[in-house]
Amino acid sequence: MFALTFLGTSASVPSAERNHPALLVEAAGQRMLVDCGEGTQRQLLRSGAGFRRLDRILLTHAHLDHVLGIPGLFSTLGLRQTSDAMTIHGGEGTLDLVIRMLAGLWGAGRAPIPVEFAALTEGPVIDAGDFTVDCFRVRHRDTDSFAFSFRSPARRHLRPDRLAALGVPDGPLRGELAAGRPIAIEGGQTIDPEDVLGPPSGGKKLVVIGDTETTDGLSQHVADADLLVIEATFLDRDATTARSYGHLTAAEAASFAAANNVGQLVLTHMSGRYEDAEILTEATRIFPNCRIAADFDRIVI
Repeated sequence: MFALTFLGTSASVPSAERNHPALLVEAAGQRMLVDCGEGTQRQLLRSGAGFRRLDRILLTHAHLDHVLGIPGLFSTLGLRQTSDAMTIHGGEGTLDLVIRMLAGLWGAGRAPIPVEFAALTEGPVIDAGDFTVDCFRVRHRDTDSFAFSFRSPARRHLRPDRLAALGVPDGPLRGELAAGRPIAIEGGQTIDPEDVLGPPSGGKKLVVIGDTETTDGLSQHVADADLLVIEATFLDRDATTARSYGHLTAAEAASFAAANNVGQLVLTHMSGRYEDAEILTEATRIFPNCRIAADFDRIVI
């Protein structure tokens, strides 16, 4: 299971883009941010999510609207005397910018909290047992941009009807079967896990793509996702402008979701020149199960 909270933007002045540059992802008791836009620490408080067990930031790229919230977040965590190290994952160019930004504020290696930097390359990022995070490259102007795929494994569960029919008592023996080990019950009968386990179920896939100018080559990473979060900065009538600025249209995002058997689509990063209704109308004509992210929206998959 994954729970997402869209933290949105807390900028005090109107923006040309209605960004959602910070997304909180929770899985198996762990919490991490995807991007950290300006004012993220305030948004964490306003959302009620707070700062507990928050120890990772996954950065899509180095544009300032995706990283400017890191100093404010670190300052707040420092005041709270957080002792856990924060690990920041990002492309080499992205990490270089963040390191220089932090050094300019506090001096090299002197951030308010312990921090570790982990450079991304395509492939595995986190293996927490109950879930994994992989990353893959996307194209967005001149950045070393990455997107993230979160997965929880499908599991096989014991079938109560088969346990009862075979006479397997409650207790540790059922735990052995659930762990995939055969058991012997009273009378000497051997029960194999295959005799009592149902088919795999419950696996989930979440894909988060930040700014991107194309979806070419991304299908292998997105196919069959339960939820896709992706930008939709422009409408199709402004596709030429979208190409110039390295962004997608709502129609392109929706077509991509439809072509890859995505369960649900959430759009972010819309230009302020459009009304939500315009964006949603264009997208839902192609992919009906679509919504626009709003500040503090929480989605569980």
